[in-house]
Amino acid sequence: MDEATVDHYLKRIGAQRPATPTATALRDLHRRHLETVPFENLSIHLNEPIDLTEEALTTKIIDRGRGGFCYELNGLFAVLLEALGYKVHRLAASVHTGVGELSPAFDHMALMVELEERYLADVGFGAHTVYPLKLDWPEPQEDPEGTFLVVDGPNGDVDVLKAGEPQYRAEQRPRRLHDFARLAWWHSTSPDSHFRGAPRCSKRTEKGRISIVGNTLVETVGETQTKTTLTAEELPAAYETHFGFTLPHKFTNP
Repeated sequence: MDEATVDHYLKRIGAQRPATPTATALRDLHRRHLETVPFENLSIHLNEPIDLTEEALTTKIIDRGRGGFCYELNGLFAVLLEALGYKVHRLAASVHTGVGELSPAFDHMALMVELEERYLADVGFGAHTVYPLKLDWPEPQEDPEGTFLVVDGPNGDVDVLKAGEPQYRAEQRPRRLHDFARLAWWHSTSPDSHFRGAPRCSKRTEKGRISIVGNTLVETVGETQTKTTLTAEELPAAYETHFGFTLPHKFTNP
């Protein structure tokens, strides 16, 4: 990522360029990313290809002001961090399904950032941590999104828990971004992929979260959630108001 693109990316998330790669700067970049770049599956419903090349992600997320899902969000965030001097590893992860099972490997991508301590960064898992988690910290870690715990899993993997509930299991072996292309393609094309459900776009706000799911606007402030049904005519304006981009055309049935 060249210097001009780094500057545009930092402007996109409202961040200053850190003088040195520190844990404090990483926390700030992580929070700002979550509050400006939405987690969304809209490309699937707009018949746009999921392209994990740096050029395509730069065009989508920086130039067009869009978001994406984990491979796209963490994929480009990793490139930014590396351009700022951080040592970053892309980690393959399996998601806990809630019924005692794990999804396939590479179902999710998280990031390991090596500083004086190792951190697990993740701007692509929806309503997850606001700040990176310490990877080698055995105690619960408090975050605005709740209490998290990183524990040893089998075969050198780590499990991430939120309020005691397992979220995902990450390998610690470094991967390449294009290693995730096959699962990205599956999620965008398979009828069994949950991303092919309703169009969804969501980001954290200073007071909670704003989401559009299908034709429903969901505004969360603290413990209060308000839902508003939008007409087809109101939907484009809602995306522009809350997420800052214009839909190029109407959604199609996936």
